[in-house]
Amino acid sequence: MVTKKNKTKKAMINKYKIILASNSPRRRELLAGLDVEFEIKVIKGISESYPEDLPTEKIAEYIACEKTDTYAVKGNELLITADTIVVVGDSILGKPHNAEEAHAMLSMLSGKTHKVITGVCLKTAEKQKAFSVTTEVTFKQLETSEIDYYIEKYKPYDKAGSYGIQEWIGYVGVTEIRGSYYNVMGLPVQRIYEEIRKL
Repeated sequence: MVTKKNKTKKAMINKYKIILASNSPRRRELLAGLDVEFEIKVIKGISESYPEDLPTEKIAEYIACEKTDTYAVKGNELLITADTIVVVGDSILGKPHNAEEAHAMLSMLSGKTHKVITGVCLKTAEKQKAFSVTTEVTFKQLETSEIDYYIEKYKPYDKAGSYGIQEWIGYVGVTEIRGSYYNVMGLPVQRIYEEIRKL
């Protein structure tokens, strides 16, 4: 049964014309899970560089805001941008360019706990809100044959850290998660839902 309160909550979100600025099919799928209508606008040519002295936990958030700054929000539009990085030790892992880089990244993650940080920026014509969500993920000691199989079959070149937790490598390799699973996929939808309600 849909209560008046639930209708009100949904109306609070749907009062905006939501725009997701992302090429990621995973982010599209996750945002759709909130039962909101939105459209996709891909912003091309965005530099994913950041100041060298920027704290690690702020990098993804900084890049998300840089993406937002290239788009002029009008009327009742609400723009959502996001960026995800993987941090293991002192190393920041983005997306691999080839199989060799992917193999090196997965070897670094093997047998360790790493952080997945997604930065999100929400922008309306009147205000802007940015935040980051961190999830800790632990991998078992991966065998070389498992890494090779995953890279060959799934080609994770569009994924930070060279893996998608929702894919085979997540099924066989992840032993523990502390925090939001959806954040590891690329979009902390629960936090986004709450922040949109606050807007």
